[in-house]
Amino acid sequence: MRAFAALYQRLDRSTATLDKRAALVAYFRDARAHDAAWALYLLSGGKVGGARRKIAASGELRAWIGEAAGLPAWLVADSYDQVGDLAETLTLLLDDPAEAAPDRPLADWIEHHLLAVANQPEPVRRAAVEAGWRTLPAAERLVFNKLLTGALRVGVSQRLVQQALAELSGIDIARIAQRMLGEWVPSPGLLATLLSAEELPEDRQQPYPFYLASPIETEVAGLGPVDEWTLEWKWDGIRLQLLRRKGEVALWSRGEERLDGRFPEIEAAAMALPDGTVIDGELLAWRDGETQPLPFTALQTRIQRRKPGPKTLADTPVRVLAYDLLERDGIDLRGQPLAERRAQLAKVLDALGDPRVVLSPTVDVGSWEDAALQRTQARERGVEGLMLKRSSSTYQSGRRRGDWWKWKIEPLTIDAVMIYAQAGHGRRSTLYTDYTFGVWDGEKLVPVAKAYSGLDDKEILALDRWIRANTVERFGPVRSVRGEQVFELGFEAVNRSSRHKSGIAVRFPRILRWRHDKPASEADTLAQLQALAR
Repeated sequence: MRAFAALYQRLDRSTATLDKRAALVAYFRDARAHDAAWALYLLSGGKVGGARRKIAASGELRAWIGEAAGLPAWLVADSYDQVGDLAETLTLLLDDPAEAAPDRPLADWIEHHLLAVANQPEPVRRAAVEAGWRTLPAAERLVFNKLLTGALRVGVSQRLVQQALAELSGIDIARIAQRMLGEWVPSPGLLATLLSAEELPEDRQQPYPFYLASPIETEVAGLGPVDEWTLEWKWDGIRLQLLRRKGEVALWSRGEERLDGRFPEIEAAAMALPDGTVIDGELLAWRDGETQPLPFTALQTRIQRRKPGPKTLADTPVRVLAYDLLERDGIDLRGQPLAERRAQLAKVLDALGDPRVVLSPTVDVGSWEDAALQRTQARERGVEGLMLKRSSSTYQSGRRRGDWWKWKIEPLTIDAVMIYAQAGHGRRSTLYTDYTFGVWDGEKLVPVAKAYSGLDDKEILALDRWIRANTVERFGPVRSVRGEQVFELGFEAVNRSSRHKSGIAVRFPRILRWRHDKPASEADTLAQLQALAR
């Protein structure tokens, strides 16, 4: 545990990417294999507990720490509100042990101490937690508490971890990323398998790491002649890879989740593909005869059902718009130019002849001016803008700038009033940085969006001071504030939703600017927002 706690401290205190990567390389080089596997799991977003492996709920932790430290519940709650992070609060409320216990491996703490009591009666789980609190010094106790709360945020992306492993081993990062896809168990042999220089049988069972486009931030004319680029619509669906291998079909989302059973019509269509085929595309809710897809909210009704019934299948049919071919006849095509991959993809889909898996059309233009004109029609088509892909580009791993760009349409905007605020997490845990906004419905403000980004540090500090001085009510960590501050919000789409009090759901809301010039009475109305909904 001591070595991982030291790594956590070093990562948390550093803001330089190269320093973080060097710390990761050093840790994985020296750590015990089993500890390294668990560290990799945790730094990649894995959690020790959860709904199926209950170790301690947040309410239990607050109650236990109060009794262990001899503090009343209100003081624990107030401390948590001030600190903003439960793991840090738990750590601060107890003194260090008079004498630290001998170091115990990270894997041992997790497997034989915490997971060993998962789902046990409350006294058993509590005893295990309090044993950690009594024996671990502050730095290790903080990591222990982070394991309990599942909030191991330390400013390290999975990509950075993969870069460190590639630097340590000399293995291509794309191969490491591929082996890390999906679910895996932190075992003693994990790292050796992950960093093996040999091609492993399971390498042919996994999807490929997704190639991600970057938002274009310059004039598109600077990309060179338009005829060197392939333009496609940017669909608003679920990015996935469709794998047809060894007589089976698998659908993998970009979030590294297998979608088995959720889209049986796509699985049935894919069974007719040749064995050894991997397609990259977009899953969309789309009714036969319609010229554009249904809103993303319609697709969400399918995501949540592992075994959709006849009514769901009829009400929300889906199809895959395929835009890349990564493997054909078991041969990896990622090193070939995009133009050649698409040409082969067209042949594969022509032979398939199934409307449930079709080729995503290209947008043919003669100039960048023509492309800009097409982009203005994106919202009417139910898409988010244009994708710009260099026709000669290979299929890379992760987000690589230069060959694939997304040219999204300008966001929809409203002026809304801030009505609630909550403290952030990590380095922002002492500031109110998570905001809820409302619009007018008659004489009252109804919540329509939450946003966490868009203000600079100076604005965040100023708004934090205002929030503290203008709080009307407090609900745990949430403060209700006077409805006075107006903000311009941007978002990608508005959909009708029965799950929201306002009847409206906005996609990807963010703050565009603080409207000091506008009184709250002039903020937009719910009717104006409803008029934008699909």
